[in-house]
Amino acid sequence: MILSAVRMLEIHSPYTKGHSERVAKLSSILAKQLGLQRDEVTEIYWAALLHDMGKILVPADILNKTGKLTREEFEIVKMHPIWGADVLGNIRELKNIALYVRHHHERFDGKGYPDGLAEKDIPLASRIIAVVDSYDSMIYDRPYRKALKKEDALEEIKRCSGTQFDPEVAKAFLKLIKQDILDKDNSM
Repeated sequence: MILSAVRMLEIHSPYTKGHSERVAKLSSILAKQLGLQRDEVTEIYWAALLHDMGKILVPADILNKTGKLTREEFEIVKMHPIWGADVLGNIRELKNIALYVRHHHERFDGKGYPDGLAEKDIPLASRIIAVVDSYDSMIYDRPYRKALKKEDALEEIKRCSGTQFDPEVAKAFLKLIKQDILDKDNSM
């Protein structure tokens, strides 16, 4: 059922194909690197897999728009974490996952949405998903822009550390990605 929801989103917004799975995999790897327990890592995996579930309720013409969103369109897009959390929160076993989904667009400096949470008030799982989600969104094409090079995306994560992203999570993420790149270079 959960994977069906992810597939429905991919049909609704083709640019998201594979995004949820990549974010889930990398978020769980990052959570392990940060020393989280197995059950926490599992919850983060599922929250990351479902983080954009609420986008199913965003009209496809807004999600797939090639130009800049209007203020009204962006306000609709900003509802997706709330909508996703509302759906998931109705299932008792998914209460934590719903919370993490709700807060994956919060910013470390408190300027995010939907609740304007800051720093440690944002669940760690949401702070992890925020970094990975942003990175993956940057390195793949979107309707409104071409993909960035991985190096440029990493620079953006670094630049936004302490404002958009938790600096500890961003640092661990940068280390993880750079190590992976080095490992791949050394295996050739």
